[in-house]
Amino acid sequence: MASTYNNLYLDARRQLKAAGIPNPQLEAREIVCYVTGKSREEFFRDLTLYATGAVEEQILELTRRRLQGEPVAYIIGEWEFYGLTLDVSREVLIPRIDTEVLAEQAILAARACGGECRVLDLCAGSGCVGLAVAANVPECKVVLADNSEGAMRVCRQNVRRCGLGGQVLCLTADAKLPPLPALWDFDVIACNPPYIPSADILTLDSSVRDYEPHEALDGGADGLDFYRAITSRWKGALRLGGRLLFEVGIDQAHDVERLMRENGFEDVQSFPDTQGILRVVSGSINE
Repeated sequence: MASTYNNLYLDARRQLKAAGIPNPQLEAREIVCYVTGKSREEFFRDLTLYATGAVEEQILELTRRRLQGEPVAYIIGEWEFYGLTLDVSREVLIPRIDTEVLAEQAILAARACGGECRVLDLCAGSGCVGLAVAANVPECKVVLADNSEGAMRVCRQNVRRCGLGGQVLCLTADAKLPPLPALWDFDVIACNPPYIPSADILTLDSSVRDYEPHEALDGGADGLDFYRAITSRWKGALRLGGRLLFEVGIDQAHDVERLMRENGFEDVQSFPDTQGILRVVSGSINE
């Protein structure tokens, strides 16, 4: 018997909820929209229409993949971040709402610069943070930098998708090494580095552990390897008065604050996410 889009959505939502998957309503809707090629507005408009057998079978198949642990963002190949719809692949981390705190602080820092601010998104992954800054501060120039060629490929796709090619440049760079000459004179550096302690990787939820790139997760024995390298080697890439912003893991903020102060950063402060967890650490170079 033919099913309506609403029935297919409700069935997918029910299965996802029963499996304990967070946000089953959102994920079920994304699966149906992806298979049908509908926008969210079109999805709600067409809920009472009947789907073809081929569409029904594809929705069932993608729901099965999600129930087996594959993240829905990788299944549909895109995800939303700070109002932007971005390409994602298994070569980059899925943009998360926690990281919107980093994007927000980077946007505020870029606006405070005035004029043609230069912004670096270091360890860019999908480029979500830098692209959010570029989209919200149109007078600034942004560089997306990552050591992974796969990540750089996704960044370039997203620059094109967002129509920001005149404002955003992609460059390969290793955050653990001193910056190349092309990566100097920034007003803002925003960085979401790998910060999971190595021993904790195997304890992560299977949707993260088995699908997301470990090189974008593993921050060394205590999770702080990238923070040590960047605070000591990249401060020269900032202009006087420039600001470095990090996303940090749970209970890492105070350690990262200490590292920044030890390396000459001033006005060091932390900002919480929506759960009250200190998620971003910021500091400036004033001399």
